[in-house]
Amino acid sequence: MMQTPLNLYSIYDYSQHMYPTKWIVTRTATGTHRHQYRDFGQRVRQLSQALRHLGVQPGDRVGTLAWNDYRHLEIYFAVPLSGSVLHTINLRLPVEHVRYIINHAQDRVLFVDETLLPLLAPIKNELSSVQHVIVLGDHPDVSQSPVQPALAYEELLHNFTGDVEYDANLSEESLLGLCYTSATTGNPKGVAYSHRGIVLHSLAMGLANTTALAESDTVLPVVPMFHANAWGLPFAAVWFGANIVLPGAAPTPRDLVQLMAEEAVTVAAGVPTVWLGVARELSQHPVELSLRMALCGGSAAPPALIQTFEETFHVPFAHAYGMTETSPLATFSRLKSALAERPAAERLAIRATQGLLVPGLSMRLVRDGIDVPWDGVSMGELWLRGPWVADEYYHGDGGGDHFEKGWLKTGDVATIDPEGYVRLVDRTKDLVKSGGEWISSVDLENTLMAHDAVFEAAVVGVTHPKWDERPLAFVVFKEGKTATPEELKAHLSQAFPKWWLPDAIIVVDEIPKTSVGKFMKRALRDQYHDYLMPQNDGAPT
Repeated sequence: MMQTPLNLYSIYDYSQHMYPTKWIVTRTATGTHRHQYRDFGQRVRQLSQALRHLGVQPGDRVGTLAWNDYRHLEIYFAVPLSGSVLHTINLRLPVEHVRYIINHAQDRVLFVDETLLPLLAPIKNELSSVQHVIVLGDHPDVSQSPVQPALAYEELLHNFTGDVEYDANLSEESLLGLCYTSATTGNPKGVAYSHRGIVLHSLAMGLANTTALAESDTVLPVVPMFHANAWGLPFAAVWFGANIVLPGAAPTPRDLVQLMAEEAVTVAAGVPTVWLGVARELSQHPVELSLRMALCGGSAAPPALIQTFEETFHVPFAHAYGMTETSPLATFSRLKSALAERPAAERLAIRATQGLLVPGLSMRLVRDGIDVPWDGVSMGELWLRGPWVADEYYHGDGGGDHFEKGWLKTGDVATIDPEGYVRLVDRTKDLVKSGGEWISSVDLENTLMAHDAVFEAAVVGVTHPKWDERPLAFVVFKEGKTATPEELKAHLSQAFPKWWLPDAIIVVDEIPKTSVGKFMKRALRDQYHDYLMPQNDGAPT
């Protein structure tokens, strides 16, 4: 067989020849920006030429602080095609973490959206490796950049013709991208992606058993491009020739619904909190959508959310699982044909799992160093390996607890049933360990959110004098609806034994969320850590 390298050039070159007239659409502050793949390809070449002129060498890291827009997509390709490393920076991280990862990656160049320049102000004198800032925007005032020298993106591109030749034989083992995890303790850890890993991951995104992305699709990545490659959608969508719709800066649920309707989006991807917001918007302002798939990941989607999309909005809802370390696609929930005749409730329960392992990967379920059976009941930590799974952190940082003998230890506790369906029970750090037994906060949350009055719910373990830990629940009610703690506990008691039920249910206006939209349980644990202790008067400390 021919030893042709699996690199980003093969994706770029194929799409330029096969799909030059497909569209890339971006919501901007001044309207909608549209251009075709052929325009995208020309601008990518101009940017690559500009980077070479600025002295960026193969292997150099190039950082981005940017939203999901057409310029960010150009950087996604121009940097790796030049042999350099694309470093997407989570703009919602604490400023000290932004400083740390720019310095740890030793970024030579930073691309920064003009609206995000203030993020650099507190750390402007602490970025030792940064030689250039390139400001993204139509007509940005580059003098406002706290870090100098700064250049305007469009002016920079205008100075170059795009007369550049890419290396079609770029090593598939060379680094394409770099993304840092959002650390809850300590510093973030870098995950480096090879060209080979990204190409194989993109192929997996086109499988009929996963998203089945195709030329006929119009794809809307709501998941940020600064997080886990926007789940690989930018690379896969370009390769397969799909129209791409990018939501721009800080889209609201109304913005997303409008984009989906106006652009006839067929596949959109976001975390459960995104889809909860979209569901509320659709309930208040119904509109016909063309979605063949609402793709959900990042954390477990409540079965009630799946049911709402499919039965109320007539939109197929797909559940997937992955993490920064898996590029990120690892499992995908599709109903096996042999299970199609199961009762409706059973089919919903299966599809609400994280699904089946994606072809190309391997998995284990491990507890106390021993593999546990795939019986749908036994819990263990999910371990993964495969060609798009990291085997260490960038610079070898802190991987001892996360990698073992060629396996990634995900930190997720799960069960696997005899059919192979993975069901996340919890993060190892979020399990409620009560009297030596495990209680799944995820299961309690999903059941609470199935109650008609509940919009969002989070459950954490807090200190208890007798049982070590007990579950404490937090709920946000839907607008105009309410329920008593007793009613919510009665609802839970239909699904769980009494000892699983939260010792208290607290009504809040909002549940704190992480930079990528997941519930920030650590903040709740810190605030309410001794809520159930005898000396506590019931107020958070």
